[in-house]
Amino acid sequence: MARLAQTHGLTDVQQEILATVRDFVDKEIIPVATELEHRDEYPQQIVDGLKELGVFGLMIPEEYGGLGESLLTYALCVEEIARGWMSVSGIINTHFIVAYMLKQHGTQEQKEYFLPRMAAGETRGAFSMSEPALGSDVSAITSKAVKDGDEYVLNGQKMWLTNGGTSNLVAVLVRSDEGHPEGTAPHKSMTTFLVEKEPGFGEVRPGLTIPGKIDKMGYKGVDTTELIMDGLRIPANRVLGGTTGRGFYQMMDGVEVGRVNVAARGCGVAQRAFELGVQYAQQRHTFGKPIAQHQAIQFKLAEMATKVEAAHAMMVNAARKKDSGERNDLEAGMAKYLASEYCKEVVEDAFRIHGGYGFSKEYEIERLYREAPMLLIGEGTAEIQKMIIGRRLLEEYRFQG
Repeated sequence: MARLAQTHGLTDVQQEILATVRDFVDKEIIPVATELEHRDEYPQQIVDGLKELGVFGLMIPEEYGGLGESLLTYALCVEEIARGWMSVSGIINTHFIVAYMLKQHGTQEQKEYFLPRMAAGETRGAFSMSEPALGSDVSAITSKAVKDGDEYVLNGQKMWLTNGGTSNLVAVLVRSDEGHPEGTAPHKSMTTFLVEKEPGFGEVRPGLTIPGKIDKMGYKGVDTTELIMDGLRIPANRVLGGTTGRGFYQMMDGVEVGRVNVAARGCGVAQRAFELGVQYAQQRHTFGKPIAQHQAIQFKLAEMATKVEAAHAMMVNAARKKDSGERNDLEAGMAKYLASEYCKEVVEDAFRIHGGYGFSKEYEIERLYREAPMLLIGEGTAEIQKMIIGRRLLEEYRFQG
């Protein structure tokens, strides 16, 4: 077993789960990831394998058919999966966030209806906050829900849905001014709707269209789409939690744990980049010896390994903080920021170690080089993380003069 990124204090059950996932990654994901990624092909066989392992129900309570595991266990599994292919971890992440939001904020009827199906992987989740013009400014959402009898009518356009085509359940955040007087703060007049749909593209239910996949630089295989609502009618019992006006807080809670997930992805990709770099450095010879024996390469490997270890430690700390029931937005923001930045740097160093071969699609590092940038913006850019971190630090260290 590799020396880096070990997690102390795990139970026998956690270790067994991780060993199973690691074995699956080594045998079923790494050998095919680059080929599938180059074809931009959805990894159906891999997804089916993860369903059989119970990964889609890792954090869903046992009473609903899940494994009832902690955020830490889930994050460590994601780290392993991202080490194999980051796109697969993205397929799981959006599903996990929706399941978490249902577990934390759903009505009893919503939990009983959705969670057993989600644990089995039959219902697959996606969530939707962003819109074409708003970027990180969630308060600027213009998509809207208007009450009409026992239903709501939703209109608007959403953007950047991971699993937009393959999912059959989408948690959608929209404005809902009903019951909220004019002048109410934007974040207090938003509602999350649980929208069921058919998988696929085009009109997937009356009033709801999922256009084709967005073509991306990296992060291929997983489908990223828009979502267009035009007179989409949703029954009132599909308001998450049963009460309007709470959607912003529900989504932010989901994104908070999602940031731990993105940090775990950064750790996994960085680990794989280090593995590729340290292996290649021992195989490639220049000036009569392996390049690993050149001091410049040893310095680079030392820096890469230190970044892998530091990012992993911060990710584990953020997950454990959340599992303890404490507020973890500071730790999650720090972990996501550091892991994504370090991931980019470790991948680039591994790319440099490969020299000209790193630019060839025959080498795995080429794929990682295109995947790492997504982590810089997913679940909030570095600048957003710094804002969260700075505000929380000022709360903790308020001057008492």
